Amino acid sequence: MPNNVIAHLYDIQCSVLAVKKFVCNHTLATYSSDDLLRSAVERKFEIIGEALSRIKKEDPACLKKIRYHREIISFRNILIHGYDSIDDRIIWSVIQESLDDLLADASKLLQDF
Repeated sequence: MPNNVIAHLYDIQCSVLAVKKFVCNHTLATYSSDDLLRSAVERKFEIIGEALSRIKKEDPACLKKIRYHREIISFRNILIHGYDSIDDRIIWSVIQESLDDLLADASKLLQDF
């Protein structure tokens, strides 16, 4: 695994942990009403999506070991280019339902290295 890919996996892992830390003790309602919190979470999702895009170019076989990688990259593109149509409920759903899987996949790949 190239060193760049390891760095990208580490960025993913750190970003997921940051999102989880940011939103602990929050609800969808408090998330939606807090511009600073939403901005921080969206930025971390942008980093995650960009890191996956780079892994796609540098080590496609590694990318296939990360669940939902296509959806996550698409999600990043929506955050960047469709910022005016972001639905807080969708972001909250991703946080609640998918972050643990992403963290597990990135952590396993880093451990296997």
